[in-house]
Amino acid sequence: MLRALPRIRKDPLTFLSESAATYGDVVEFPIPGQRVFFANHPDAVKQVLQTEHRTHDRATVQYQSLALVTGNGLLTSDGELWRKERRLMQPAFHRAVLDQFVEHIDIAVDRLLASWARKRDGEIVDVDQAMMRTALEAVGRSLFSHDLSGEAGELVQAVLKALDVVVSRARSPLAPPLNWPTLGNIALRNSLRTLDHTVDVMVGARREAQRRGAGPETPDLLGMLMASEGFDDRQLRDEIVTLIVAGHETVATSLTWTWYLLGQNREVRDTLLAEVDSVLQGQRPTFEHLSQLPYTRQVVDEALRLYPPAWVISRRALVDGDVMGVEVPAGSYVFVSPYVLHRTEEYWPDATRFDPARFASDAGEQTSRFTYIPFGAGPNLCIGRDLALMEAVLVVAAVASKCNLDPVIGQQVSLDPLVTIRPHGGLPMVLKKRFP
Repeated sequence: MLRALPRIRKDPLTFLSESAATYGDVVEFPIPGQRVFFANHPDAVKQVLQTEHRTHDRATVQYQSLALVTGNGLLTSDGELWRKERRLMQPAFHRAVLDQFVEHIDIAVDRLLASWARKRDGEIVDVDQAMMRTALEAVGRSLFSHDLSGEAGELVQAVLKALDVVVSRARSPLAPPLNWPTLGNIALRNSLRTLDHTVDVMVGARREAQRRGAGPETPDLLGMLMASEGFDDRQLRDEIVTLIVAGHETVATSLTWTWYLLGQNREVRDTLLAEVDSVLQGQRPTFEHLSQLPYTRQVVDEALRLYPPAWVISRRALVDGDVMGVEVPAGSYVFVSPYVLHRTEEYWPDATRFDPARFASDAGEQTSRFTYIPFGAGPNLCIGRDLALMEAVLVVAAVASKCNLDPVIGQQVSLDPLVTIRPHGGLPMVLKKRFP
């Protein structure tokens, strides 16, 4: 492991892929003082994340580091608190209410397209930043009935900087105490100050509206959280920040990689454009259009297979047990990697090829549901999965109906496996307008 440390820090995705290929379905990493197991098999995913989820918690370096930003929200909590949070929030993400979010997503996309309409044809745009801002605005409007467009740029940078710092801390065995005035700690404090200010403004505006007897036309998640008994201001802050962070970065990252893959695969893009043009006929996409855009959904699903935003999921074993026959003592860390699993040839033939047809309705059951886990699995499955998929399809259809995004000639795109997998340095692409 000492010899491998530089490789792990430089390219953990390749290291994990090679480890699984060399050592098999369950690999133990010899780390002094800590038993760590990497499992790359659907049966292990099912066991750890579903059937034995009660004997595996999230008290791992991954989630403890993330909690420095999100606090004790839904993403990092366990036990009774997690169950309370999940029960409270679930109605806001039910499929029956998804149609309420479409207008909010459309407003965010319209703002993006209006900004691109002012650019010259052939101008280079940073798709990564554009998707971050658009997804953030969509989250603000959909979940909190709050317009975040004014502070979107500052808020996106605050989130990304904070996550960069926590990733750096998680990777370092000698991370300095948080009260030391290091550059990283100062950056983290500044980012948290920006996030906390956004929450204060949002909650303050809602409380003022409630005092005046006003509020959003339809109930939203912010209202549910504020009305919940037993949630003090700190817990309210943690839930809101969790939803801002998890609700925009994961969707934005998946959209960014979707545009990258479409730019690299013109035949797939042509098929998608034919569907979008036929269905939308120049209109903005609606909830009713979703069922008429099956190929667009296949493109999104396949992009999530190749570039799942959450590239690693970790758990801590609470009791002595095993994973697929390998002894795992209590206190051990067990983790799986959607990125590695999704690119394993045994489950996904020609795994590195971008092929949306894998997800066609007539493609058959190619593999078990535990070999495709872009949103996790089991009870901790991402609560916003259906909203994220709907948003991604709507954004792809709306943007593709107006413009193409082509690769920059000679561009080399490398991966940054941070909290999510992001393109290193952003994703510049060439904007080509299709229609006025």
